[in-house]
Amino acid sequence: MTDLSADLDAEDAKLVTLARATRTRARAREGAAVRDLDGRTYAAASIRLPNLRLSGLEVCVAMAISSGSTGLEAAVVLTDGDFVDVKATSDFAGPDVPVLIGDADGAIHTRQTTRAV
Repeated sequence: MTDLSADLDAEDAKLVTLARATRTRARAREGAAVRDLDGRTYAAASIRLPNLRLSGLEVCVAMAISSGSTGLEAAVVLTDGDFVDVKATSDFAGPDVPVLIGDADGAIHTRQTTRAV
């Protein structure tokens, strides 16, 4: 896989740092961070409880919404897996929001965008 991390601007690199730190601190399978349209950032880890399962990205979207955000500018997900579900992000942010996907060390290997709902 190609490491796309060298191409990141400072704001996206900050999201990688936040996602990585959150994932490590929570000892979670996935860490995520988003930047809203006002430049505020939200970082979260995936949640795996018997009665509650949320991805880190879903938690970030919920945090942004509950903080009064009106949309997202970018997202980063660091995960051990290959698949990242961006449905909730698409629901909230609409189409064409960049979602950068990387491994546990923060090496970005995939760029995708949210889809129209």
